[in-house]
Amino acid sequence: MEMKRLSYLGLVYCFSMAVIQGTLAETESGDTQQLWKQIAPCFEPVDEFKGDLGDYKSPLKFYDGRPVKTKEDWQARRQEILKTWHQKMGEWPAVNEQPKVEYLKQEERGDITQYTVRFDIAPGHPNTGYLLIPRGAEPDQSKPAVLVVYYEPETGVGLKGENRDFALQLAKRGFVTLSVGHDYSLYYPNREQAEIQPLSALAYGAANAFHVLANRKEVDPDRIGIVGHSYGGKWAMFASCLYDRFACATWSDGGIVFDESRPSVNYWEPWYLGYAGPEFRKRGLPTKENPRTGLYKELIKEGHDLHELHALMAPRPFLVSGGSEDQPKQWRALNHAIAVNRFLGYENRVAMTNRPDHAPNPQSNELMYQFFEYWLKQNQLKSK
Repeated sequence: MEMKRLSYLGLVYCFSMAVIQGTLAETESGDTQQLWKQIAPCFEPVDEFKGDLGDYKSPLKFYDGRPVKTKEDWQARRQEILKTWHQKMGEWPAVNEQPKVEYLKQEERGDITQYTVRFDIAPGHPNTGYLLIPRGAEPDQSKPAVLVVYYEPETGVGLKGENRDFALQLAKRGFVTLSVGHDYSLYYPNREQAEIQPLSALAYGAANAFHVLANRKEVDPDRIGIVGHSYGGKWAMFASCLYDRFACATWSDGGIVFDESRPSVNYWEPWYLGYAGPEFRKRGLPTKENPRTGLYKELIKEGHDLHELHALMAPRPFLVSGGSEDQPKQWRALNHAIAVNRFLGYENRVAMTNRPDHAPNPQSNELMYQFFEYWLKQNQLKSK
């Protein structure tokens, strides 16, 4: 009960500070300093967990225990993390930087043109999504863009669900957006003999989708972010951490670390990191009768956790839009990402909001949209 109250107060604090320090109208006027005041409180760990690194192994130490002492050391350490996780999850095929995009339908939604598009999210895996272009967007590569990932693309454009229409709302704020989905997971090349852990395959698919946006004549390829909720939160986290072309990211309550006390933080499932062949384990928490399988079993045995991937974001900014699965205690993991950024000379690159429930709400979404406006629309990535 106390943790739920703390989660609620975290979101109320962030949003209340935003209201006190500036109005939304002022934010939309392009006043960058005012926009920063809106989101700045979200970059500050709550007092209870400030400086608390928990039991996580420091990303600033190589796997053999050597400390990272220089920025050159960090680049070597970063490559060690990236190489290790790719080797364990399965190496990606080459990212398709020139994907063939079919435009199947065009419709007008107020000041937004919506295209139904089809492209290969992975070789031999065609995927249909929605591309949203704000009216009047010039072909001058000046627009920021955001990739939105979820079970199906309709949710992102407001055709299903509530408070999950991220692609539509961001397009209304001047972003080019692409909403894509993939039911349950992506098995490459197929479910019978997947060569990549499915969650990593989804990240690979997002890397290909990145280039659908990057190749649009309206889009600045250096200002493309990614966001997803729940299943999409996991997807967005793995994609942004593993593919550094994403300039920034928001992960909405997907579970940012392994946690077997929370049934929905279910990285052990075979459609995420527990794949061990086409015969899936019984769904649910790992137990003696229903043990861990696949890579997840190996990762737990070797003491790995997802904070290692968070470190790969540095110095790119990210926001955890936390709910029931990503509570304020997750600052313990995020403090390691803060430490990496600080080692590299960067502050204010790691943020978290908290709400009591898993579902997004208007307040958490508003702060998420402001996060993207600050880092992408206001071009802070190029000025800092």
